Amino acid sequence: MICLVGKLPVIQIGRHQIPAYGTDWIDSALARAAESANRADFPFIDDIRNGVLHYLEHKCPWRMLPIEDLFERIKRMLCRIGCEAIADHLQPLAPPLTVSVARAAKDAGNGFELLFFQMLQEEIDDLRTRGAEDFHFTDIRECSLLLRGSRVWTPRCKKLHQEILAFLQNFAQQPIPSRRKIHLTIDL
Repeated sequence: MICLVGKLPVIQIGRHQIPAYGTDWIDSALARAAESANRADFPFIDDIRNGVLHYLEHKCPWRMLPIEDLFERIKRMLCRIGCEAIADHLQPLAPPLTVSVARAAKDAGNGFELLFFQMLQEEIDDLRTRGAEDFHFTDIRECSLLLRGSRVWTPRCKKLHQEILAFLQNFAQQPIPSRRKIHLTIDL
């Protein structure tokens, strides 16, 4: 199921905002919590997801909802229906997230590649701690141009572009806690 902006609040993850999102990530978070609580046979995932969507569509008073607040509400809902063990194991899981690497390049400034990589790593780490696992990185070519201070594509831009791609691919290979796998797509 895909949720479009309109009736639903925008989900905020750190400084990123997701205006349109599906529901698979809610199902996955509930299934993981049930499995962690030794309740892999938990039959109410669809019902709870539908309750969450009903809240988001009809009862949520905010236009922007931080992911942490949403998961606290889901935990309270689980406790109210007698599923405290699952609520205790529920961890935030973010919907798929698009990250523009050009934003980190603008923040770092022209010629500050090391600062750029440090800022990008900090942003990725922050998003991962908030439950992001599915990343789509964009604007890598623009990022290379910005960091090189160039308006045209040069061999130096191409070299930096390859370094950024290698950095992002290395990021996808890093182990993360609780068996979660990172899903990564990159716009070249």
